[in-house]
Amino acid sequence: MTEALRRDVRAKVELILSEEIDAALGAGAYERTAARIGYRQGTKEREISTPLGKDVVSFPRGRYFEKHGENQEYHSTILPRYARRVKSVNAALIGMYLGGVNTRRVKAVLRPLLRGTPLSKSAVSRLVQRLKEAFDQWQKRPLDGWRFVVMYMDAIYLKARFAGKVSSVPVLAVIGVTSKGEKVLVSLEAKGAESQEAWRSLTQGLVQRGLKHAPKLVIIDGNPGLRAAVAITWPKAEVQRCTVHKLRNLLSHAPEHAHEAIREDFHAIVYAASLSEAKAAYERMLSVWRKSGEAVARSLEEAGEELLTFFKYPESQWKTLRTTNAIERLNLEFRRRIKTQSSFPTPEAALLLLFGLVISGQVKMRKIDGWKELSDAEKSLPAPLTEEQGTVTKEIPELIPAA
Repeated sequence: MTEALRRDVRAKVELILSEEIDAALGAGAYERTAARIGYRQGTKEREISTPLGKDVVSFPRGRYFEKHGENQEYHSTILPRYARRVKSVNAALIGMYLGGVNTRRVKAVLRPLLRGTPLSKSAVSRLVQRLKEAFDQWQKRPLDGWRFVVMYMDAIYLKARFAGKVSSVPVLAVIGVTSKGEKVLVSLEAKGAESQEAWRSLTQGLVQRGLKHAPKLVIIDGNPGLRAAVAITWPKAEVQRCTVHKLRNLLSHAPEHAHEAIREDFHAIVYAASLSEAKAAYERMLSVWRKSGEAVARSLEEAGEELLTFFKYPESQWKTLRTTNAIERLNLEFRRRIKTQSSFPTPEAALLLLFGLVISGQVKMRKIDGWKELSDAEKSLPAPLTEEQGTVTKEIPELIPAA
């Protein structure tokens, strides 16, 4: 069956290219019509790789009349100049690369399908370079018009070589949630540390790129630098402390034999049926652990009622809003794909892989629970930032959309 399909590939591709040039020039071959804006100039044979293998295809050539633009020669948009592979083949190659498969294995796996298609190390490198260019554009894209009801902010730690030494590098990640419940990867930045300066640089950068509307709710861990940056950049935004991070922190202040009791008391707070029940459970836990484990009580008191912010929202959203699991999920998928790599050559290489996993669809982010009720929250978003609160960037070219 595959062989039979191969024999048809050339004819089908040439038919598609012929229809494309007819539409571009406004007339078919030898057709006389007032709509014609150019004419054909024969054909040129090129090798092209499709998911069914390599084949030689006759590409139609054409030229526009002089009055129709500076670039007079016609070029196909389906198969651009110098292209030797269709987009689906490139997507498969970059997808396997992002999945951790090296060039030699890529060639071995795809050989039965691609049938002699040339695939060198430099070819994969060129695809990665295109991904890098897309990432650079994505990092600078304007955010005018975006409004996020909820924003998740956390750091992912990756091992990368920096200044000749392998160290754990924090990648500051931001995921925004629109009023339709869609999660959008907003920012990825590698920094030297999770300091207030680092997080403030990121949040102020979002404002400068046009994100005028502060989110209604920001979900964060207990990093003091992140908390301070949010307070400075979006002072009116509500804050939810991640309950999973806080539980880990509480357990770190107690010996193992007390962990089960701490979990039970803490779960009575975060899994309460209402805000009033949660506050009562919170006070009980403080009272108990002030006597039997003062460090645990101090840690719980440090988070305060920011552990309970999610109770102000519809119950259908509680599970999604009480943790930073949206970013933890991204972290988990990333680590699953790089478990064979001990470290990255540079922090930029780690960023590129993270971005590629999301933009290629290998890591997918589903809508949050209870998203249909987010429209009510959008109505009460904080007012747009003033010019004193953040400078909006001037004209930036339109770039690729967010992942």
